Formats: sequence, structure tokens, C-alpha cells
Amino acid sequence: MNTTSFKETPQSTVSEVSKTAIVAALYVAVTLLLSVISFGAVQLRLSEMFNYLALLHKRYIVAVTLGVILANFMSPTWILDVPIGGIATFLVLLISRAATKKIKNMVLKFAVTALIFAFSMFTVAGQLTVMYGAPFWPTWLTVGIGELLSMTVGGMIVYSLQKKIDFTK
Repeated sequence: MNTTSFKETPQSTVSEVSKTAIVAALYVAVTLLLSVISFGAVQLRLSEMFNYLALLHKRYIVAVTLGVILANFMSPTWILDVPIGGIATFLVLLISRAATKKIKNMVLKFAVTALIFAFSMFTVAGQLTVMYGAPFWPTWLTVGIGELLSMTVGGMIVYSLQKKIDFTK
């Protein structure tokens, strides 16, 4: 009798890596496809919708973080955006998972996550202030509003998709 658990099989490892790679690649593709609105003081990065997947399975923390790092190499402020954006995304995904862990209502869980991510845009505002001398507070406001809008639109998409696709497996 085979006593190997499912999580230890080579097929499950391949499946985990594949799902992680697909989401990372989708994040990069959506960001670059819409690159004209994905970077800058006024941005609408629709690829941020993938942040919600991290609430459904922890593998997507790595997937989205990798996607952000790779996409940020195309940013005009890549020298700061790659390390800061990558670290900030990783931490904010962990914070969002922890903050929403006990919330059962998916709409509320998504709303809390959207607000956390919008608030976290001080990191982008800081980069734009350092690199271009952009005024911090107005930049944080515009980037935060863009993030909130991106997360709202993306939240509706992921919410609809998660009813048809089980992202928890």
C-alpha cells in the first residue's frame, strides 16, 4: 500500500510549480499589455487582481510576488521598483492573508484586501518622490486611488471566476 501523501508526489509538485508559473506569467502579461497605464504617478495596474488569489491559496503569494518582480523590470523606476515592489508585495500579501483569515464573507475579505493594498501604495509614491521629485502626498493619493480602482475591478473579475474555478486546490 502506498503511504505517500498527495502533497509529496512528483505530480503535485509539478502542479504547484505550474500554477505558480502561470499566475506569475499572467501578472507580467497583463501588466505589460497595459503598460501605458501600469506605471507612473497615475496608474491603473489591472494585474493587481491576482493579489486576491493569495487569499485563496498561499502558493499565489509566491506567484504574484514573482510576477511583480518580473513586470517591474519594465518600469521606468525599475532600479527601485524591482526590490521595493517585490518586497512590499510579498509583505502586503502576507498582511492581507493574516488580516482576512477569519473573515468568511468573500466580498468583505476582498474589500479589506483592496483597502490594505491601496494604503500600501506609499511605497510607490516614495519611489516616485525619490526618482522624479514627485510630491509625496498627492502621488500617494493618486497611486492609492488607482490601486483601489484596479483592485475593485479586478476583485469583481476574480470573485466571478472563483465561483467557477476552485483556486483553493
